[in-house]
Amino acid sequence: MSHKSWIEETFSKRDCVKFIPSSRDLHRCIPVCQVCQSLIRCCCGRLMAEHSWQKAPPPTVIFPDPEHNLPEDWSLELHTRASPTNAYGTIDFQDSATRGCRAKFVRVSVDSKPEALLQLMLREWQMDRPKLLFSVHGGSENFTLTPKVKQAFTKGLITAARSTGAWILTDGINTGVSKYVGEAVKTFGGHNLRKRNTVGVTPWGVIDNNTDLIGRDVFRPYQPLGNPLSKRADLNSFHSHFLLVDDGTLGKYGCQEGVRKKLEKHIQLLKIHPRFNQRVPMVCVIVEGGPAIVSTVLDYVSNNPPVPVFVFEGSGRAADLFAFLHKHTDSDRQLDADIKEGFLLRIGEVFGVDRKEASRLCALLLECMDHRQSITIFDSESEDHMAPDAAILNTILKGTKASAAEQLSMTLAWDRADIAQKSVLVYGQHWPVGSLEQAMLDALVMDRVSFVKLLIDNGMTMSHFLTVDRLEELYNMPQGQTDHFLHHLVEDVKQTSLPPGYRLSLIDMGLVIEYLIGGAYRSTYTRKHFRTAYNRLQDKEGRRVSTSSMSEQKIGIIPNSQRRGSPQEPHFFRTAQPYKRKDQNVPRTTSVKAVWSTELCEAPLVFSFNFNDVFVWAVLQQRQQMALFLWQHGEEALARATVACKLYRSMAFKARQSSMDDHIAEQFKAYSLEFGQLAVNVLDCAFRQNEKMAMKLLTSEMEAWSHFTSLQIAVSSCHRPFVSHSCTQSLLTDLWTGPLNMRKNSYLKIILSLLLPPAILLLEFKSKAEMCHVPQSHEAILFGRDTLKPGARHDETDDMANQDAEHGLSSQDRARVSGSEDLFPITLCTVSWITRLYEFYTAPVVKFWFHTMSYLAFLMLFSYTILVKMDDQPGVQEWLVILYILTTAVEKTREVLMSEPRKLSHKLKIWFSEYWNVSDFIAIVIFLFALVMRWHADPYRTVGRIAYCLDFIFWFVRVMDLLAVNQHAGPYLTMITKMTSNMFFIVVMMAIVLLSFGVSRKAILSPDEDPSWSLARDVVFQPYWMIYGEVYASEIDPCDDGHPCAPASFLTAFLQAVYMFFQYIIMVNILIAFFNNIYFDMASTSNKLWKYNRYRYIMTYLDRPWLPPPLILLSHMSFALRAIYKRLNGNAEGDERSSGLKLYLARDDRKKLHEFEEKCVQAYLYEKTQDLYSSQMNRIGVTADRRNVHDGG
Repeated sequence: MSHKSWIEETFSKRDCVKFIPSSRDLHRCIPVCQVCQSLIRCCCGRLMAEHSWQKAPPPTVIFPDPEHNLPEDWSLELHTRASPTNAYGTIDFQDSATRGCRAKFVRVSVDSKPEALLQLMLREWQMDRPKLLFSVHGGSENFTLTPKVKQAFTKGLITAARSTGAWILTDGINTGVSKYVGEAVKTFGGHNLRKRNTVGVTPWGVIDNNTDLIGRDVFRPYQPLGNPLSKRADLNSFHSHFLLVDDGTLGKYGCQEGVRKKLEKHIQLLKIHPRFNQRVPMVCVIVEGGPAIVSTVLDYVSNNPPVPVFVFEGSGRAADLFAFLHKHTDSDRQLDADIKEGFLLRIGEVFGVDRKEASRLCALLLECMDHRQSITIFDSESEDHMAPDAAILNTILKGTKASAAEQLSMTLAWDRADIAQKSVLVYGQHWPVGSLEQAMLDALVMDRVSFVKLLIDNGMTMSHFLTVDRLEELYNMPQGQTDHFLHHLVEDVKQTSLPPGYRLSLIDMGLVIEYLIGGAYRSTYTRKHFRTAYNRLQDKEGRRVSTSSMSEQKIGIIPNSQRRGSPQEPHFFRTAQPYKRKDQNVPRTTSVKAVWSTELCEAPLVFSFNFNDVFVWAVLQQRQQMALFLWQHGEEALARATVACKLYRSMAFKARQSSMDDHIAEQFKAYSLEFGQLAVNVLDCAFRQNEKMAMKLLTSEMEAWSHFTSLQIAVSSCHRPFVSHSCTQSLLTDLWTGPLNMRKNSYLKIILSLLLPPAILLLEFKSKAEMCHVPQSHEAILFGRDTLKPGARHDETDDMANQDAEHGLSSQDRARVSGSEDLFPITLCTVSWITRLYEFYTAPVVKFWFHTMSYLAFLMLFSYTILVKMDDQPGVQEWLVILYILTTAVEKTREVLMSEPRKLSHKLKIWFSEYWNVSDFIAIVIFLFALVMRWHADPYRTVGRIAYCLDFIFWFVRVMDLLAVNQHAGPYLTMITKMTSNMFFIVVMMAIVLLSFGVSRKAILSPDEDPSWSLARDVVFQPYWMIYGEVYASEIDPCDDGHPCAPASFLTAFLQAVYMFFQYIIMVNILIAFFNNIYFDMASTSNKLWKYNRYRYIMTYLDRPWLPPPLILLSHMSFALRAIYKRLNGNAEGDERSSGLKLYLARDDRKKLHEFEEKCVQAYLYEKTQDLYSSQMNRIGVTADRRNVHDGG
């Protein structure tokens, strides 16, 4: 059913169909004269001519003869007829003195059903569902409020309504209290007038010029005249909707009251929120008012349940009478005789009634005081009162008589954490089990950041709140487009379509997280121990089990007997635990998996980093403000900022791939930039406070984030400002030079030391304190401890676990070293030289030059091999080349196998994502093919030699990557890479032009060619060289040499001219301009890009063995022997977290680092607050200066 037909079929209007004079004076004109028709009105308020006589003719006699009875009383049921409404649509208020406003309206019958009215408001008018209902009553005539009362009423009412999503019901006319409500909406209602929910329930018959509104689904301009002589009223232009109640009368008030009361009761039956069982609360607001207000208040407070009444004292008349009586009576509503007498006189004076009526009103007022707990008096003159909006909302909480949990739900639906803090979450309040946890869940689902903060500040911890069921409920809550996008990501990960009603599991979300972060990242939800526990718990109970506290135990890591219980701390409870290496109390022969399998049935399914789990949920659900708040809590804030940056960046890319709305992708990108800038700001703050500790934040291993580091995540998210920051670059510089302390001519010193090894002893090395922030490779740590403990190998593992990263060595190590200095002076001296040699050769900068010198020697030998005659058997030079490339292939294989991902396919995918790895793979494959061909006789040997020549190109171009390390050459290589990658489409267009000309030219000049592959060469050959200026002038006119010409060969000259114009003049110049544009665009950012790419170069040589090919084979043998030794000793998984650029800290050092990071976050937030405050003060100062200048002028 259409919108128009539904309204007309549901709602009706009322027309008077029988003329019953309101005057009893006899008038016997037959027929009725013009005087009767112009002066005598019907009981409905209309003249005879204003009636509709469609069903019956107009009367000829007004009154019968005196001997007949007097006419019957006018009745709505008997003397009016209902017909489909003829007035609904939109009012466009034309009052030029105010902002232009529009309002929806409909003319409805006095007997309209409230459920139909509510359906009209929610479905047809699409008003937001109310969370609170204000029914404003007061004087209908104009009255004056004092400035304080007016400010308290207007600001308090609108502030409470806007903050809670309330509806306001008034009479809707432009006089009395309704006019003040309109002024409140105008002043405090905000700029978005469409968000107004101010409904006027107005009698149709009292509206001035109501005939202008007649029309079905119309857009009617309405001009409030404000005629003081008119007995009718205008509509207030700042109401958003009007229900125009029609009872068939004209100029009479009161018919709207019944409709309004029924509508109010029906609105109160609505739920305040789909998640809550509470109904919409209502409050009656009284401002001024006449005698009828007393009965209205009595009806409200005597209802079951009672409706709270909020009275503004000082507004006049009825409101002041309620205030006076409320102050001078107690629970037995007794008044002293003299006070009562004066009160009666006051009632008579205020309302202008006689003694009898005053006594009746006084009785009603005293009866209202029987329900004084439902009446709140607000004195705006008093300084003890709270803000008016808070006072109104507190009145509702007090008047509803709801439990504490229900009151908390109400304030949560209103999003008024201040009310909850002052009136609900008070000291000594008893809370049922699970009520606060449910409130936290509701706050997260409803995105109430202030309530999450309030609950955390009052002792709620994520460790107590978060369970598997609750976390999955958060992921499965309906979110519209967000929910659709999350399901789309799960479908991409699983490569299948999800059935309708599919419930996302934590394992699904773990796959999505891995899919978005990429690389070697492994989510906690997808690890074997989690999946095993998750599946067993489901199988055991047959459903998703609501688990116990997530931080009580840490499953599968250490036995129950050795799990430490920590008291729950209120407010900002730390849920993250410092990383610790293999637990020394577990025997080496017992693996982690074995411990897990024995305790699986006893240990609950728990997590160790609860804030991180909720933070990731907020990011995946696009709850940016919630994510920003959760980011401030817990540990590893820098890591969480980089993770959010990566997740949002990946989601933006997936949204573009899925051809979703561009707004979604742009929103993801904006969120990513916000968290990226947040990470940079925190890093900058930490670097200013303590450079060494800031560098530790970059590379300290984080168990909660797949043993990644903040720097690794930032690099994977292409966060260039983070990687190019001074702190990161200082760390990379320290990593590049390693333990070498060089300031000038470092390259010359390194090359000289490589050529003359004794010169190494003359170099200067850094101390342990200077290297405390630099991550050390696992081999370096083992080497240093083995050399420092000649007789204490048996407790190597214990010492490793207690190493103090900040001071270089643990206290036990320092004791052993000091003792060894006395016992073994010669040994220590020897160890010192060995350590220096090891530190020199393992420094990345030394590795770079060692490998570079070896590579240049290899290129020289390769050049010699292909330039001279190839013999039947390889010479010494060729054998060296073969050995170099084969050992390089072995090294590339080791890189793949030693990378962090567990699956081989994942390892290969990550390895092939690097351009130079692809180039090396092609070069090695071509060389192996050439080597096989080389061992055969001709012509295969010739094929092998040619393959050698082609393969040499790949190896020589590899020198470009060596230049990328240089600070001056690196940015230019970055520009070349950018130009090469972006020129694809221009080259395609040039190829299209080339082929179109080449094929036509060849076909015209050679019409008798036989099929052969040479045709393809001839088509492209000459047109390609024409691009560079070779026009083949002698062949432009093929008929010049006297040979017979092909038909239409003269066209080739014209085609060549057109081709040269487009290709040489237009396309080549476009390509040059394109390159020029890229150069200027990247000139300012190329240095930052080089700094970003510098991480890859340093990481490459940090992980590479120090011996270059072909000697690198010795390093491979040592790696193999060490792996065999660890496997035989039951420590095969020892290197799981030892790969990559990571700093391993002891428990105390990690605790210090987390405390330092927390201080930096608080310092950054304080600086941000101060900057915001300063900017606001500056704006206020500038505004004040402008005003002073204006006044002075």
